Amino acid sequence: MSSQSELFRRPVGLMSRLAPVFVALSYSLNGAIATLPSDGCLQCHGDSPPSAIETGLKVSKLKLEADRFDDSVHGIFDCVDCHLDIEKMGHASKLEPVNCAECHQDVEEDYGQSIHGASRETGATSAASCADCHGSHYMQPVNDLSSPVFKLNLPFTCARCHENPEITEDFRMKFPHVESQYLESIHGRGLLQMGLVVAPSCNDCHGVHDIHRSLNPDSPINQANIAQTCGKCHLGVEETYSKSVHGVLLANGGKKGPVCTDCHTAHGIESTNANDYKALSDDRCGQCHQDRLAHYRDTYHGKAMALGRPNQAPEVAACFDCHGAHDVLPAIDPASKLSEVNIVNTCARCHPGAGQRFAGFKPHADPLDAENYPKLHLAFLFMTTLLAGVFLVFGVHTVAWFYRAARMFIGDSKSFRRSRLLAREEKEWFTRFTPFDRFLHFLVVTSFLLLVFTGMPLKFYYADWAQVLLDLIGGVEVARSLHHFGALVTFLYFGLHLVSLAAKVWKWFLKNRNSKASIGENPWKRAWNAIFGPDSMVPSMADWRDLVAHLKWFSGRGPQPQFDRWTYWEKFDYFAVFWGVAIIGLSGLILWFPQFFSSFLPGWWINVALIVHSDEALLAAGFIFTFHFFNTHFRIEKFPMDTVIFSGRIPKIEMIHERKRWYDRLVAEGRLDDFRVKDEWERWKAIARAFGYLFFGLGLILLFLIIYALALHFTH
Repeated sequence: MSSQSELFRRPVGLMSRLAPVFVALSYSLNGAIATLPSDGCLQCHGDSPPSAIETGLKVSKLKLEADRFDDSVHGIFDCVDCHLDIEKMGHASKLEPVNCAECHQDVEEDYGQSIHGASRETGATSAASCADCHGSHYMQPVNDLSSPVFKLNLPFTCARCHENPEITEDFRMKFPHVESQYLESIHGRGLLQMGLVVAPSCNDCHGVHDIHRSLNPDSPINQANIAQTCGKCHLGVEETYSKSVHGVLLANGGKKGPVCTDCHTAHGIESTNANDYKALSDDRCGQCHQDRLAHYRDTYHGKAMALGRPNQAPEVAACFDCHGAHDVLPAIDPASKLSEVNIVNTCARCHPGAGQRFAGFKPHADPLDAENYPKLHLAFLFMTTLLAGVFLVFGVHTVAWFYRAARMFIGDSKSFRRSRLLAREEKEWFTRFTPFDRFLHFLVVTSFLLLVFTGMPLKFYYADWAQVLLDLIGGVEVARSLHHFGALVTFLYFGLHLVSLAAKVWKWFLKNRNSKASIGENPWKRAWNAIFGPDSMVPSMADWRDLVAHLKWFSGRGPQPQFDRWTYWEKFDYFAVFWGVAIIGLSGLILWFPQFFSSFLPGWWINVALIVHSDEALLAAGFIFTFHFFNTHFRIEKFPMDTVIFSGRIPKIEMIHERKRWYDRLVAEGRLDDFRVKDEWERWKAIARAFGYLFFGLGLILLFLIIYALALHFTH
């Protein structure tokens, strides 16, 4: 027996083992069973009993192996020493159950108070009896390898009931698959696969004969006793735990204070080095700290952990990496890993070079909590207002445009089809985008889709499709590397565009530096026209007038306006890239290199960067996949796709229909021939269109997934 109470009972147990000897002697002296030796029983129950004619008795179906019985712990006794209701040969077919308490009174007392004994007292005959665990006629000592209760055999003996569906359902057992869980646990593998007898078996945790429900204060698995039970093997851990905030809470009567089984589970205990232990640990901590887990999931740590591949935890911090495992202490305690003395070293374990400012990052910050996190709350309000404002304004703009265009199409569909046919047959084409512009747009499209494809699964980690996408590309770590690559491509095309702008400005400056102004023309006016003229992407008053005219057309209060080379919505898209690269790029760099930026910025800037980066990315993706796609592809006259950004050219009929001011201006300035198509589009238009439809289709799929994830968020 493994418990201390059992050790003190050993003298009594010894007397209990000798009790049958005294009983046998007593019966022999009284002559009660002198005529019923075991040899007589074997005439019917032996290996080769005599025939029924010889004995005159009905041979029993119960066969006993005499040699095995002689080798058992009860081999020195006769059958009637246990079967007290047998008085003669040819006894009744059904005997009274053997009363083991006649010899094992101390064990019977423990058993009678146990869950097994109490269940049998209430009539539950399926509850384990002595014979169910120890066997009957061939019973061996508990330290014998063949004993059902020998340490290596005990899990399988207990499993005969605790893996039996009928019994587990009848008793409504909390752990109906205990054997399979235990066999896969570190305890089960240590005991049964490695033969380490120091590994616990069932009785080491639950007791031997005195097994109680976990609600019983005397049970070794009662919440108040579990730490001591586990501490019998895990020396030192119990002492560390008792000083932790969890141990103190439990000692002070906190019924919800977590114990060993809350974090490590009861039977399926895994090694802390197992691949999935780290990922599962966050959810286990979250069972008590739901608010903390929710905001931890807002960080990259939490999202990556939630999306980690099965049996492979990502290289990010879990709860115990920062708070400790058995030694969790309040942050105000100097010994805590999160105290002012230790927090920098705690962060530096994963983030070499982290300083005091870096430690100011708030991993559980709630941006809705204006009282405790005012700066984060302001950032959240700003980004939320920006998101709602942009989607509201352009949502109304898009719906009004679609409604007006649909009415025109329904009213004059023949003219629409004719114009589309003429556009296909058009022989005159003019350049809108140079090869360099188209190359930059290709970089924009590919990098943007890559960033959305690898970033949105993290933002919407709770959606089922997020795990599918990450598994498709190889997991969280691969997604992070691809996301960084997409960022580098973004900085590349943005830098190339800025260089090209600088080259154009320099070229214009050289052209106009020594030229004499025409009569009445001010050189500052030429500069103003270059910046705000119709060939510039800089917004001007003309764009405001175009917007007003367009809105009047939407409402039927004015004619359909004509535009110059660039429209007001195209200029908005253009400068949205500047805004997006600046905001998303800077916030992304802070998240990419937090140690560097926290060397001169407070740690809460990392929290702000996380909010800004996430919401601005959602704004960019939502805007591109809805409003930009409508403006360029979803419009009735453009559907299913406008290929001008790939071909770089526009037919004359479309130019006159949509950009007549540009066409008239080029004619008036004598520059129309400068824009006639000079490159070959026919040779590679099939490839370009294929890429276009691929990118376009992928964008629509991502849009659907984003809408689906947002619906999940707001409905749960």
